[in-house]
Amino acid sequence: MTYKRRQFLRDLSLGGSSLAMAPFLHSLRTHAAGNAAAFPKRFVFVVKSSGIDKYNLVPDGLTNHFVDEKFGQKLGNRSRREGALVDVPLAKHKLPAKLAALEKFKDRMTIIQSLSGVGFRGNHTKGFGTLSLHDSEKVAIAPTLDCLLGQHLSTGPYPMYGMAMNGQLLESAGWKPEDSYCYPNLSAYGAAKPVAYQGSPRKAFIELFSAAVESPEQLKKKIALNGNLMDFLGKDARRVERQLSGNDKERFALYLESFDSLRKIEEKKAALTEQVRKHAPKLTDRYNSIAPSTRIESHFEIASAAIIAGLTNVITLRPDTLGVKYTELKLSNSVHALGHLQENKASNGWTGHQARMEVEKLHLKQIAKMAEKFASIPEGNGSMLDNTMIVYTSCSSGDHHCAGHDWPFVLLGGMGKKLNMGRYLEYPKYGSKGHRTVGNLYLSLMQAAGLNITETFGQLDSNLKHLNLKGPLAELMS
Repeated sequence: MTYKRRQFLRDLSLGGSSLAMAPFLHSLRTHAAGNAAAFPKRFVFVVKSSGIDKYNLVPDGLTNHFVDEKFGQKLGNRSRREGALVDVPLAKHKLPAKLAALEKFKDRMTIIQSLSGVGFRGNHTKGFGTLSLHDSEKVAIAPTLDCLLGQHLSTGPYPMYGMAMNGQLLESAGWKPEDSYCYPNLSAYGAAKPVAYQGSPRKAFIELFSAAVESPEQLKKKIALNGNLMDFLGKDARRVERQLSGNDKERFALYLESFDSLRKIEEKKAALTEQVRKHAPKLTDRYNSIAPSTRIESHFEIASAAIIAGLTNVITLRPDTLGVKYTELKLSNSVHALGHLQENKASNGWTGHQARMEVEKLHLKQIAKMAEKFASIPEGNGSMLDNTMIVYTSCSSGDHHCAGHDWPFVLLGGMGKKLNMGRYLEYPKYGSKGHRTVGNLYLSLMQAAGLNITETFGQLDSNLKHLNLKGPLAELMS
């Protein structure tokens, strides 16, 4: 960056009409100064359904404690070996076949096994409990990790943005590409405040990148319309509010707030017009596809662009649901059916375990492409990937039906050197000395992102009162 640009950014001032540009300009100043500690921190959560296949996460050359050495039988957490923490550098080991797409990033990847999240109901999904760590499968009772991070790290129009398969809509015969918002029961800003996810890649594109396809005049009209609507509502708001009480009054306040939020979002997006146009993906017919792998690819493409353009710093993706059939893999079995097959054969001849692994490889391939995009963008002495964390996990821990005794995670990226990456961490089995929980991991991520939460996160496991479950994962923190 030239001296002239640095000087320009230092001297840049904002008029009242340009306040929406403040976050973007702050980012530019940060880059100009080369202050690595001040670079934005970003998260992408990829939460699949039906568990993560933990048996194929162990690097080559290490003993697989999740498989019986003599008979090759896959073991549950309660049946696997006793023993201390396994903490091994990935540099000395080839990644397992499932993670092959991430081999070039293994110095910035950490695989974590055997964390627990017990006490949350849900046979096939922990629902909101996945990211809140509360017993709240279908009803949000606490803020989730992604929303907390989004509020803390927000600089753009969207504190947090979610995209998901359309759930039952996608799985039904009447599904249409234009079907839009859905509630995967995954993210929430607090009790009774669930986040609606965008199910349509095309609508996500229009919602996020309207600046790339709309003229300046259209954007101005949209902002003016939203502003006029707020002015109109504001004139009558006090009169209406006086006639309300209790919950009705609270709901009315949220109603008005939603309009104001929309106006602010459009203002911020308009301020990022050039940045958005530069990084927006090309709108194609692929965004109308009903093929699961194509929709997953579209979601990742949009998510990457939204992060790069500064539209949000936190995105959560739900790449499939139980009823989805990966027909491109010649599978007529649904994700739900694959979870039950185990060593039995799927429609294409694979075992259930093999099929689950191949499905996950589709997701991991897209994670690798996302990482490559972030790694290609310079940021300070490194790249955007050094300040972005991609988290791959499941809403039902390590198995199709799982009580949460063994919850695998794959982390990829960095948090400004706040985390020790390039590791394989396998914690002692549930209940044993040294065992740790998902809450300890989430606390680690929050602390690395600058959130001042020091002891615990989520609902504590009453069965583990004999263990000290406070604080982050010491092995992960730098």
